[in-house]
Amino acid sequence: MPDATRPDRVSRPFVPRLLRYVGLAVLAATVGSWAVLGAHRGWSQNRVPVNQVDEITGIAYVTYEERFVPGIDWLGAGSALAGVVFALSFLPRLNPNPSNHTR
Repeated sequence: MPDATRPDRVSRPFVPRLLRYVGLAVLAATVGSWAVLGAHRGWSQNRVPVNQVDEITGIAYVTYEERFVPGIDWLGAGSALAGVVFALSFLPRLNPNPSNHTR
């Protein structure tokens, strides 16, 4: 006999809920890594220009530092991946039990 003080819980499928959380985690990781690694609002860069001044002549020149800075393409690709994983959670569940199929 069910307990009268607790309402009956509706059981939800585990996999769709897991996919939604994974999609949210991918989105959070994408935005977090984009922000921590530089939050560049242009395209991603593998080499970053660094302005330097010659100590003797005082002439300014540009050198390049080998460093990855994620851009909006990184943000867009991560967001798209998160959206695909989240959308997969709404696909109808395939039932592997052949007895439920209509003939």
